[in-house]
Amino acid sequence: MYTREQLSGYPYFEQVLETEELEHLLDPLTGLISRQHMIGFVKWLLEQDIPFTFGMLDLDNFKFINDTYGHHVGDEVLIDVARSFAKSLEGIGLAGRFGGDEFLMVNLRDRAYADKKTFLTSIYENQRVLRKNIQLPDCAPFITGTVGCATYPDDARDYDGLFALIDKTLYRGKTKGRNCYIIYVEEKHKDIEIRRIARQGMYSVLHNLVRQFEMVPGLKNKLCSVTPLLMEELRLSDLFYVGRDHVLHSVRDQALSEYVPDIDRLMTDDMFSTNGPEHLGDRCPVFYGVLNKLEIETLMIVRVTMDNFGTDGYLLCAEPRNRRIWQEDECAIMYFLAKLIAARIRIDGETL
Repeated sequence: MYTREQLSGYPYFEQVLETEELEHLLDPLTGLISRQHMIGFVKWLLEQDIPFTFGMLDLDNFKFINDTYGHHVGDEVLIDVARSFAKSLEGIGLAGRFGGDEFLMVNLRDRAYADKKTFLTSIYENQRVLRKNIQLPDCAPFITGTVGCATYPDDARDYDGLFALIDKTLYRGKTKGRNCYIIYVEEKHKDIEIRRIARQGMYSVLHNLVRQFEMVPGLKNKLCSVTPLLMEELRLSDLFYVGRDHVLHSVRDQALSEYVPDIDRLMTDDMFSTNGPEHLGDRCPVFYGVLNKLEIETLMIVRVTMDNFGTDGYLLCAEPRNRRIWQEDECAIMYFLAKLIAARIRIDGETL
């Protein structure tokens, strides 16, 4: 992908190309700069005391793509992301392949927090790099990714220190639900340890969920109590629910009340999810109309039920103007909450 002319504009690569062929500098699949030479470039920038922002992009749920569509599709996804990622850095830096579904970036222009935020936001918007369907002959997988970044010399002054920060911020982004970027900020992130983040896994989330759920009486109050936790862990903007009366309500917007009598048609299992509801129009036109009105792009529905007791309602994670892939741990959290609610309905006789 990168040409000799493009790389020769950087003194490090101009020197390397005097003794090495271009293909030896590039990753053979994606055409990005190879791991060895990308790290060499970063270390050269450090030696020359040239300020820059260093980051890593990790595709979310890439194993699912390989397992579902095959490795040939996985390769095409990597090639597409590599091409668009390199284009986003054109004129301001370079992209490299670290390995597998991980990419490195050097951004020589954007070093202030606001500038980094603007740049990183741009790769998630308008299907520029991420949050897009990649159109292939037989499928169109939806792609998201997580980015962590830090800046020299503001955040660290050597390679090991800088890489440790982007590794930490990337891992933080993964634990916050993926499909996001984390910019290193000393006040927020200096005391975070990856091992400590890892310990705050599913057990801690479910434990906190139960604690919040049991803290207050009444199902409506319980939903209000757990919603902030869900917003933090799953990066939700709101929590929705449908009762036996088939009326859709919002926890945060108590004025919302929409009749969705055909939502049952979607629920052939205890869970349904999509990152594009356009195909639901024929199947459940009333519900689709409500989704369209609310500008919902990403949807997860979980049935509230106890075995052999019928359906008590549904919980919905419905995100406006945001396409994302629901991860398995996110689905597990919502399924667990649905079971808590169903059990409470059996005990107290309340309804959603």
